[in-house]
Formats: sequence, C-alpha cells, structure tokens
Amino acid sequence: MRVYFLSDLPCALFVNGMHLGQVDGFARRIELSPVDGAFCECKRADCLPVRFRFDEDFLFSPPEGVRLFFYRGAVAVRLAEFVRADPSLRVVWQKHFAGRLLTLCVQGRVVLNFEREKKFVQIALPLAFERCRASAAGENVLLETDGAFAIVGREGELLALSDGTVRERGNAVVADVPLGDALRHVMRCRYEQGKLTACEVVAARAPDETSAALALFESVLAGIDPACCLAPALQPKAGLLRAFLGDFSAVIPLGEGEVGLAVRRRERVFDVRGYKVTLEGGKVSNILPLDD
Repeated sequence: MRVYFLSDLPCALFVNGMHLGQVDGFARRIELSPVDGAFCECKRADCLPVRFRFDEDFLFSPPEGVRLFFYRGAVAVRLAEFVRADPSLRVVWQKHFAGRLLTLCVQGRVVLNFEREKKFVQIALPLAFERCRASAAGENVLLETDGAFAIVGREGELLALSDGTVRERGNAVVADVPLGDALRHVMRCRYEQGKLTACEVVAARAPDETSAALALFESVLAGIDPACCLAPALQPKAGLLRAFLGDFSAVIPLGEGEVGLAVRRRERVFDVRGYKVTLEGGKVSNILPLDD
C-alpha cells in the first residue's frame, strides 16, 4: 500500500527501527502492507514520539493527533499534534471570572482547568496558548496569544478557537482571521455571546493561473463567493457549486490540474474525492469528478 507521511512539525521517521528521513510539510512516500504491522515512530527532540503499528486497526481508528486521508488505494498519514517530552506540571496563571476559577497549566500539553460551583472541565489548547492572556468577554472568557484566540463559555465549553488577531474586546469580540488559503484571505469576524454573527473579507489576493483551481474550492469551503476564480461562462453558476461539490472539510492539491476534497468517514479518518479542473485564460472553465 502506498503511504504518504506528512507532519505539521518536522520530525524523523523510523519504520521497524530504520531511519527513513525527515517528515515535514512535504509528503514522504513509502510502501507498507497492513498485514505486516510495521512499527512506525515519528520523533522530535523536544517531544514524545508518536508511535503506532501500521495495521488494519490503525487504518480503522488512528490515535489522537493522527489524521488519515484515503485516496485511490493510498493513504496519507498526517501528524497533526505532538506532546512535549517534559512531564512536569507547571501552572502558568490562575484567575477568577464571575464565580469561575480558571487555571492554565502545562504538562506536555497546554490545558485550561475550568471550575464553576460543582463543575470541573479540562480544555485542551494548542501549544501556542502557553503564554495566553485572559479577559472577560461578556459572560464568556477570551483567551489571546499574539496570533490566536479562543472564547470559553460559562459552562466551560470551547465556543471558538482560531488563528487571528483580536481587534475589539468586551461583550463583542472582533478579530482578523487569516484563512491560510491560496488567495490569503483575511476575514474580519465578529463574535457575540461566543457565536459568530458576522464575517467579511478585508484582504485577499487576486487568483492567477497557478492558484485559481485551489482557490475555487477553498472559497466554496469558506463560504466566499468563488466567481473571481471562474471563467465568464461559469460565473452565473457560482452559487450552485456548494450543492454540486457536497460536504467536505478540507481542500488538498493532488497534482497539476487536480484537487481533492476531504470528506469525513469517521473520527480522524477521511476519504478524498478527486476533481479535474480545466483552466481558460487563468480561470476555471470546467470541473470534472475523477474516477476512484
């Protein structure tokens, strides 16, 4: 079986004890059979290794922090989360907000302990929140880092978690959120009572021949008008693309003129639907599903 390894953070890949090189944002391809149950390790100097046997159980239910994407008999193994090697417990800060006690701790992961009357909730946060700031946002709590934010509700529920820079604080939270897409959209999002109530584009690039195909699908996913990526003949059908493409949660470049859409099969497991895109004058003029 063709297997691609990708990682959000650079790491070293070992299979049955043999070092096969570094894994990062570029896919490292190898051939593995689930029948053999090869022992895989992905190691970083500052983190605990991610370990698993590549077998049928793994392909059915990967461990937390690992995502699987199946396409045409191959699978991409994406390492989305590492835990720091230091096991010591460190309390970063402790604050009171309207009868709630919040304690930010680090023990391999960043965890926010939320206590209210007889309720206790632990909220896992990205490592970037190790140095976050807390403030009141109406009845909720706003957590901020230099490049990300989160809103925690009265019962300890995580109402919002996103990259972005907060511009306004208080009962309403307004933040500029970069989508990280091909056109580098930046959205100005407004949250009231922790709910997204308004969103508008405040910055974006114009599509060109190299970005139009990917940008088209990313715009549909984000709910942004994709007409700027379409050839004139297709622009009147821009509003029909969401229904045509169906539900999907991520856009994946597959190769020249081919784009994949990730569809959730179960927790941490996705199928990829492929599409062939034709360009005309640097704009998308046709979209055809690829046979599996």
